[in-house]
Amino acid sequence: MHADGVDAIGDQWRAERPDLGELLPMELFGRVYRIAAAMGERVERVYQPFGISRAEFDVLATLRRSGEPFTLSPKQLSDTLMLTTGGMTGRLDRLERAGLVERQPHPDDRRSLRVRLTPSGKDTVDRAVAAGLELQREILAKLPPADARRLAELLRDLLAAVR
Repeated sequence: MHADGVDAIGDQWRAERPDLGELLPMELFGRVYRIAAAMGERVERVYQPFGISRAEFDVLATLRRSGEPFTLSPKQLSDTLMLTTGGMTGRLDRLERAGLVERQPHPDDRRSLRVRLTPSGKDTVDRAVAAGLELQREILAKLPPADARRLAELLRDLLAAVR
């Protein structure tokens, strides 16, 4: 086992506040947070050559995963990505200026818009998702496959517990 910065924090709390008892929750969530932050930064760098941020990737990926014709309403995108409509509008503006998505009138409701992935957007997200997945594979390769699968199961259970 390798000691890390979270161990040092736990040791300090144990010394200063032994009354807190078991610190496993603090250590576990501290590591989850640090992993997410470190991977977020790495993934951001992986997407940079494609001219997109991680936030923009999320929009493109949501459209791509929706299947042909790669079109959703702004509300569907906002709901899926848990964003306000204002936050979504900014992302869509940037992606539209880059030619990766286009807004189109809804065929059945002239007051509504649809967001469609352009061919350039599809190509960009397809290349970016492969690059991001390769980074994730490289990191997970440091764990035995059975441990990685077990970790995925445990994290699924933990995620369900916090929802």
